[in-house]
Amino acid sequence: MEEHKIKHLEFIQQAITRMASNSFFLKGWSVTLVVGILAFANAKDMDEKYVVIALIPTIIFWFLDGYFLHQEKLFRKLYDKVRVKEDTDYSMDTSGYKNEINSWFKVCFSITLRMFYIPIILVIVLATWILPIL
Repeated sequence: MEEHKIKHLEFIQQAITRMASNSFFLKGWSVTLVVGILAFANAKDMDEKYVVIALIPTIIFWFLDGYFLHQEKLFRKLYDKVRVKEDTDYSMDTSGYKNEINSWFKVCFSITLRMFYIPIILVIVLATWILPIL
């Protein structure tokens, strides 16, 4: 395999790794923010309305995570195409592969993202119901 093609594949792999890292960091920040807000909501004078504020970053991070996962899938398609091509144009353009993978919205509701974000949202909703009782 040509050295230029290997370098091109390395660039694509770096983009895939970056998207996966961003997704991982978003999950970490999401859990950290929710735990922090719920910890402050445990105080006596805290109103349960403040707990609902935790929904905002959770939903935003969910859709951002879906965006990065969608981009990662696009770069994986590009990698697969470049890997088998004889000649390469050294492009990092993934727009030609959008029809080959699920839409960004469908990726947001993939099983992996639902299994992570729906329990967080359920914890927030339960906390808003339990706080008034305490």
